[in-house]
Amino acid sequence: MSPTIDRGSLPLSRTDRLYINGAWVEPSSDAVFDVVDPTTEEAFFSVPAAQAADMDRAVSAAREAFDSGPWPRMTPRERAEYVRALGKGLRERADEAARLWPRESGVVYSAGVGAVSYVPTLYDRYADLADTFEFESPADLSVGGSDTGVLLREPVGVVGAILAWNDPLLMIGMKVAPALIAGCTVVLKAAPDAPGTAYLMTEIADSVGLPPGVLNVVTAGREVSEALVTNPAVDKITFTGSTATGRRIAALCGGRIARYTLELGGKSAAVIFDDFDIAEAARTLAGRSCFLSGQVCSSLTRIVVSQSRHDELLEAVAAEMAAVTVGDPFAPETQLGPLVAERQRDRVLGYIEKGKGEGATLAFGGKRPSHLSRGWFVEPTVFGNVDNGSAIAQEEIFGPVLSVIPARDEDDAIRIANDTIYGLNASVFTNDRDRALSAARTLRSGTVGQNDQHGDVGVAFGGFKQSGVGREGGEEGLRNYLETKLVVLRGHGSGD
Repeated sequence: MSPTIDRGSLPLSRTDRLYINGAWVEPSSDAVFDVVDPTTEEAFFSVPAAQAADMDRAVSAAREAFDSGPWPRMTPRERAEYVRALGKGLRERADEAARLWPRESGVVYSAGVGAVSYVPTLYDRYADLADTFEFESPADLSVGGSDTGVLLREPVGVVGAILAWNDPLLMIGMKVAPALIAGCTVVLKAAPDAPGTAYLMTEIADSVGLPPGVLNVVTAGREVSEALVTNPAVDKITFTGSTATGRRIAALCGGRIARYTLELGGKSAAVIFDDFDIAEAARTLAGRSCFLSGQVCSSLTRIVVSQSRHDELLEAVAAEMAAVTVGDPFAPETQLGPLVAERQRDRVLGYIEKGKGEGATLAFGGKRPSHLSRGWFVEPTVFGNVDNGSAIAQEEIFGPVLSVIPARDEDDAIRIANDTIYGLNASVFTNDRDRALSAARTLRSGTVGQNDQHGDVGVAFGGFKQSGVGREGGEEGLRNYLETKLVVLRGHGSGD
């Protein structure tokens, strides 16, 4: 067994403050959120719990910066220099971020390193769009005559960006980078379970000299977060999290016709066609289920396979799950770390009990690991003979729990895959590329991959149905932070 990797010291210097209007400011109260390491069950730092007065102050700073400050009046190329600097700063502190993530959310350090190293490229890609995206273009007017039209794509305004706790560093890149390139100002609301990477990015933002009020960062609970959503000075909300919370945000935004982008839950299907190797499918799916302890919205948690191959696949997945090493995310041999919190562990264990009660076959896992006396761990778990109408097949568990669902044939497998309120991700396991593309066209999902859990948050990521509204990544993500304005100019010599 190799020595456990050093967790490192806390890489943050201003965790006693909020970041508002370009300065680290004292909170309005002494209330705090303790951040608990899910492996040790011990708090290792705390941050201020923002109150309504703090949120109002942050929104006011963002509003003033948008209405009267230089940021929206800069050219996209000028803003791009700041965004590139954010990416550069993150590269320089990537290892600090990679060591912090396991201590907040439970990701295995070795897996987190690779994921963290990707995030700076998001800032680079959005900075590149400053040169290639058409913020202004001619419009072909339908009314004819000598008048000419210009389409302007202008910043939507003040953005409230609300993060989930599972992968906040990536979410910041997906939300803040396009908002800044567009010319928006931002109030970033971090999750109480995992505010550390938001603080790290704030330190980077402070060091690159963003104008005051362009980025404001607070950590808040539900009530104060709703004050952000309902504040009339906020033009747009972007949220990543549960579908239940997304419904609430959509309703609140609808009351005042505020813009919103929602990246929500998933119950994604892997459809295994009969030409694909069982062992390879089992190895891929079991391995993917371990990333971030299954706390991934796009995780392929429903495995749909023909009835004739069900038992063989279930046995293969169970064998792969049994070989997974569960433990300290900083230990080199660990493949599956803890869940984020005790409540999340209890939620996952509760769904496992539901699965047993619904008559599914528990092929492996289903309990806390016997060799770990502390930490919010759950064994990797797989059920077979799962009814697609059951709770474990229809509801997002957000843990390392897979369901193998038998289908009559390939058409039935596609039907089962689409029989869900969600539509975030899917995959088709087949060696035939044309067959995979044909199946992808029938799957109601924002992303469909072949033979693995795919996706590209640098292009377009989001869901059909109740998996969300809008897309994040690339030009699709940038458009979410822009309003389109048509300007009609009188033709030459047309008079007043």
